[in-house]
Amino acid sequence: MGKTGPPGQRGLTGGYGEKGEMGKIGKMGPSGTRGDKGQEGINGLPGLKGKPGTACDCGRYRKVVGQMDINISKLKNAVKFLKNVVLGIRETENMFYLLVTEARRYQESLLNCKLRGGSLAMPRTTETNTLLADYIREADLTHVFIGLQVGVTEVGYTYVDGNLFLNTTVWSLQSPHSGKGDCVQLGSTGAWSQVDCGATQYYICEFVKNKNTSATSVL
Repeated sequence: MGKTGPPGQRGLTGGYGEKGEMGKIGKMGPSGTRGDKGQEGINGLPGLKGKPGTACDCGRYRKVVGQMDINISKLKNAVKFLKNVVLGIRETENMFYLLVTEARRYQESLLNCKLRGGSLAMPRTTETNTLLADYIREADLTHVFIGLQVGVTEVGYTYVDGNLFLNTTVWSLQSPHSGKGDCVQLGSTGAWSQVDCGATQYYICEFVKNKNTSATSVL
């Protein structure tokens, strides 16, 4: 047998072989980016009709509400009693009034009311004047200082807040500068009269109602 000859030329590519078996599943790849929001779907069909509800026992609830109104009314009356009898104050829609049973001269009374956060009472209406007169009478007093003095001019009186009171015929008040004193006192009958500012007597303070003022805070 002779020697092996040199390699021949490369032959043509053969045909595809038969399909092999399926390989093993690989690892899961990373999550893709979130897609755009899809279009809104159509409305679903109406649900089934529910069962009838129970009848309202309105009479019972009305009775409960009515009893609550009665209780609230009783509570308001109790609070009013507490203010009027226990705490000894009076009030209007906008003011608290406190009768201070400490005899003071007029200027001392004025200062004491100011230190409490108020001022000497300045009745400006018949209703308020009557309220304070009853307050004085129920305390078995005859007169107290109020926040009014003879004005610097001869045209009338001046409230302690600087406002003028010109109607000297109201509540039996004499004309200014009558020589009976430059301060004003309120009597248990509701009448006003002049009095010497140096005299010592009880007085009534007034306090404007606001979120910082309560019935107990003025005591």
